[in-house]
Amino acid sequence: MKFPALMGKKEQKNPDSAELKESDAKKAPSFNFAGLVEDFKTLDPKDPGMWPAAPRAVILVGVFAGLLGAAWWFGWNVQIEELDQKVAEETTLREDWVGKKKQAVNLDAYRQQLADIGNSFGSLLEQLPNQAEIGDILVDVNKAAQSRGLVVELFRPAPEVRKDFYAEKPIAMKLTGTYHDIATFAGDVAQLPRIVTLNDIDLTSDASGRTMTINTTAKTFRYLDDSELSGKKKAGAK
Repeated sequence: MKFPALMGKKEQKNPDSAELKESDAKKAPSFNFAGLVEDFKTLDPKDPGMWPAAPRAVILVGVFAGLLGAAWWFGWNVQIEELDQKVAEETTLREDWVGKKKQAVNLDAYRQQLADIGNSFGSLLEQLPNQAEIGDILVDVNKAAQSRGLVVELFRPAPEVRKDFYAEKPIAMKLTGTYHDIATFAGDVAQLPRIVTLNDIDLTSDASGRTMTINTTAKTFRYLDDSELSGKKKAGAK
């Protein structure tokens, strides 16, 4: 019978495969750190051509890394900072350009707004008296106080205080009367055709509370004419 012979063949092992595995295990490279350290110890600085391959590779990698670090520190780092500055400058210029573009788109609206401001400024300027009308304004304020039954204890105009394009004319006033009369006088001052304001108001009453005294500084304003403005500019230039 042939069956035993067949069974014997199946149980046999292949000796060649085991030998191949052992030879592959012997051929597999393994990193020997101690050997690498020993190679570095035996290096001859005077003869780099005779150095082993492993130390030469390690030194080459270290030199390359050092060159990269030096290039970044002395060159690339500065260039990166300049690039960041240029990016920030570009962002600023872009925002500036967008703002100017919006202004250009709304240029007609801005011109109309400027014209409206000029008209309103002109109407306000017309409410300021000129130098010849200041005396009439002082008379009007005094008449407004007397017409309401107030006792004018003090009415003292002070020297002018010149500003950019106008001048202030302060008037120190002390008036005595009832609360209603003082309030009505303040309303009359507000209704004057020229601008007059009451400032630094100090209001006191007597023991009975019926009579009150107001200490205030009334201010009227006048615009400076062309000669005064030109003289002021020349004085400022000097």
